[in-house]
Amino acid sequence: MFRNTALTITLCCNAAVMLQAQSFRVHIPKDARPLQSGGERAAEPAPLDGRLLLLLSNDLGDEPRMQINDTPASQNIFGLTLNGARPGSEVTVDDSAAGYPHLHLSELPPGKYMVQAVLNLYETFHMGDGRTLKLAPDRGEGQHWNLAPGNLYSKPFPISIGANGKPVRDVDVTLTEVIPPITPIADSEFIRRLRIQSPLLTKFWGRPVYLSATVLVPAGFDQHPEARFPLMLFEDHFNDGFAEFRTTPPDPTLKPDYSERFHLAGYNRIQQQEAYKFYQTWIAKDFPRFLVVKIQTANPFYDDSYAVDSANLGPYGEAIETELLPMVEKQFHAIGQGWARFLYGGSTGGWEAMAAQVFYPDHYNGAFIACPDPVDFHAYTNIDLYRDANAYFTSGANKQIEQPSMRDYLGHTTITQRGVNQYEAALGDHGRSGEQYDIWQAVFSPIGPDGYPARIFDKQTGAIDPIVAKYWHDHYDLNAKLQREWPQLQPKLDGKLHVYVGSEDTYMLNDAVYLLQDFLDTANPPAHAEIAYGPRAEHCWNGDPKLPNAYSRLHYETMYVSKIMQRIQQTAPKGADLTSWRY
Repeated sequence: MFRNTALTITLCCNAAVMLQAQSFRVHIPKDARPLQSGGERAAEPAPLDGRLLLLLSNDLGDEPRMQINDTPASQNIFGLTLNGARPGSEVTVDDSAAGYPHLHLSELPPGKYMVQAVLNLYETFHMGDGRTLKLAPDRGEGQHWNLAPGNLYSKPFPISIGANGKPVRDVDVTLTEVIPPITPIADSEFIRRLRIQSPLLTKFWGRPVYLSATVLVPAGFDQHPEARFPLMLFEDHFNDGFAEFRTTPPDPTLKPDYSERFHLAGYNRIQQQEAYKFYQTWIAKDFPRFLVVKIQTANPFYDDSYAVDSANLGPYGEAIETELLPMVEKQFHAIGQGWARFLYGGSTGGWEAMAAQVFYPDHYNGAFIACPDPVDFHAYTNIDLYRDANAYFTSGANKQIEQPSMRDYLGHTTITQRGVNQYEAALGDHGRSGEQYDIWQAVFSPIGPDGYPARIFDKQTGAIDPIVAKYWHDHYDLNAKLQREWPQLQPKLDGKLHVYVGSEDTYMLNDAVYLLQDFLDTANPPAHAEIAYGPRAEHCWNGDPKLPNAYSRLHYETMYVSKIMQRIQQTAPKGADLTSWRY
């Protein structure tokens, strides 16, 4: 009797779940055009590849496509991959779609929502090694699916879910809109741009690939053609300029906003004030004249390449070092020698600054490395890729403990490892989310059996692949590389590594820096490295003990100048040009 009763209850519960199932029909326009090589839309309608994203938001203040992220404020997304979807057809989105924060559409609570759909279009890449991949190329926006030119989307409209206890079924959503192209930004007196086609990357990807640089030139650059300048490579995410540099006073009519990140009112005004102060410093007569270079290496997996050679992304390291930077140095009159080149950056840029200094030790004379992405994979955020069996939880005697991926300034978990990877799984399969864990996987992994990056861990279960982890260790674990090659690297890196991180980093990146310090403090011969921690500081503390991160993050171009100038004086070879750029 008890078994029969239990069975009856189970069937009732399952039936109730099925009754709550939601479904949407997304209509693809008859004139829809796919992407061709180079990210351009085809001239005629044809079958489409891409990731179809259904978005539902109970925050009616903005378009749903602008409200999807990895924070507690995120709205709902459900994703399906389309292969050869015909123009004029319709696609049903239901519980089979990968969801975040809710795993399934049927889990959405009753209420009023705005609905929107986006089709993130893929291009077919015929790779140089014979593979065929379908990926979303960057189209000048820095790998943002909600802003990528050519992507299709619908106008948002309201619905009610669960009204009168009934689910919504077969709601029609039509992709009527197309995201327009991006208007190029013109050069100015201080900010110039350069774009080149990379032969190395073009060969790898099987179609033209371009590298770009945005250059902040010193005051008097055009009036001093004889000067040759030191170069500071500012490693960063994709960007189209220097937002932290402003030649006009702050806008007195600017309506103040509130920064949730820094808990500051009027942070937009602060940014304008600091940007104008930077301009005043930049043109001051006693300020050293040098070039600041930001490079753009957005690719089909992320907004940045991580500035190293990779099995999945291609030879970005070599392309930057041998193709892009020599062209930048020639066009903008750089000294063009290792003693006059420096690196700095934070987060992704911090990892890149350290990686470029370590992989190309003679090319640079110092790296200022702030809050770097994991520099030791024993602390891949809070995951030990070499000892842990699972990325999502640690196991106790009788329970599993979910692990955080992000924390706020008080240490509260804002998303778990499982949650952030659920977010990425909704945005794209095969590592095609365009987000953080997928780009780490794309850069650090070998090519997988399906031609896409080999999985470091299973996104559903969190199970870590020890064979892939070994590959990561041998190729991209920076601390492991230092330990393995220290006798050869020490003479080239002596005094060049400067590492800064907050002791309460949002992504727990301080843990890997602790391990790096354990080695550098005891290295023989000595490293003469600098490592500093910001007490109670979040991401991305960059070594300024006097100002809070909200301010110091706006000062990258000036905060390391005194140490750089001292290093130049100490290490410049005899007869080096120390004067032409000090006008």
